Formats: sequence, C-alpha cells, structure tokens
Amino acid sequence: MGRYSKKRTQMINNHLIARGITDKRVLKTMGTVPRHLFVDEGLQDQAYSDNPLPIGSRQTISQPYIVALMTEALQLKGTEKVMEIGTGCGYQTAILAELAETVFSIERIASLAFRAQRALDSLHYYNILIRVGDGTYGWSEESPFDAIITTAGAPTIPETLKKQLAVGGKLVIPVGNRSSQTLLRVTRLSEEPNDIKIEDLCGCRFVDLIGEHGWKD
Repeated sequence: MGRYSKKRTQMINNHLIARGITDKRVLKTMGTVPRHLFVDEGLQDQAYSDNPLPIGSRQTISQPYIVALMTEALQLKGTEKVMEIGTGCGYQTAILAELAETVFSIERIASLAFRAQRALDSLHYYNILIRVGDGTYGWSEESPFDAIITTAGAPTIPETLKKQLAVGGKLVIPVGNRSSQTLLRVTRLSEEPNDIKIEDLCGCRFVDLIGEHGWKD
C-alpha cells in the first residue's frame, strides 16, 4: 500500500465514516481518487487531513468531510447529469464524474479552470465539460440537471439554478452571509420552480459565490 493510499484509508475511516458518511459509492470513490494531485506539491502531505487547503486566487479545496457530505446529499446513482458551480481545483468534479454520467462544471477564474482541466485530463476523465464564466447563471442550454452542487456560499438560492433543476432533482448549496452559511439540500417537487423542499444539512463556511445572482465582487 502506497503512502497516499494509506492516507486515503485513514481519511475514510477517521474523517468520513466516523462522522456519519454511509453512502458506499461515495466512500469507495473518495478512497480511490488521488486528492493530493489536485493541490500544490508543497501541500500534498496535507491533502488527506480534514481541513480545507488553498488552491490559489483566494480559493480553497473543501475539507474531505464536506466534499463527502455534499456528494452524499445528491444521492447519485450513476445515470445523472450534474452541474457543478465552482470547479476550483477539480477534485469535487472528479468525485462527481465517478458517481454520475456527465458533469458540467463552471468556474469564473480562468487559471483555476485550466489547471483543473489539466489535472482531470491527466486522470482520464472524459465525462466532464468545463467552461469559464459566471456560474450563478447556470448552464441553461444543457438543463435540466438531475443534480446541482454549488461549492461557494450564496446570499440566497439563485432562481436561475432552481429553474435548471429537473423535477425530483437536488441542489446542494451553502446559503447565508459572507462569514457563515447553512448547507441546504433543495429538492424540486414539480414543474413550478418554487415548489421546492428545503433541508438544512449543517453549518459551514465557504468562499463567496460571486456573480450576477450571488455576491457582487
């Protein structure tokens, strides 16, 4: 067992299972995707610790527990079309690509998007499309989505994202002020975009969701 393989096993046991993550597909995927390849070389030894890490441009890679919790909340079976708002370093994108059929990911910072694309290409993920732009608009020409995940905190749930969610689909998004948020799971119940069920998952702290339908920079 390589050193990073051992660290992944410790991450699964100590930070995910011990904190209540039970989805076997999520646990298996996070036990195989090489998280250390998505951070700077100098931070690779910290990649499997349960804390966020800087990835440049004042952005972070979320701690493993939060990645697992958000992914588990989407209840993916393998056939879904998923939209991710905030590609970041591409680690969450890779997890989604393992668990869903197709991932459409939007990143507003071009340098991060290109770096994530390189990392994902090197690991042979071919069911991901990344584009640079304002993620708060979503990706309307590809909608509806079975699942949407937003990896930045919003002041409110953007109407644009509710409209692009398929009936029965789930949106996981942090909502609150700029210093703390509540992680929400939003399920669309009918063709009416505001006919939704909202569940509180936990308190959290994310970078700001910057855009027309989020925080203004």
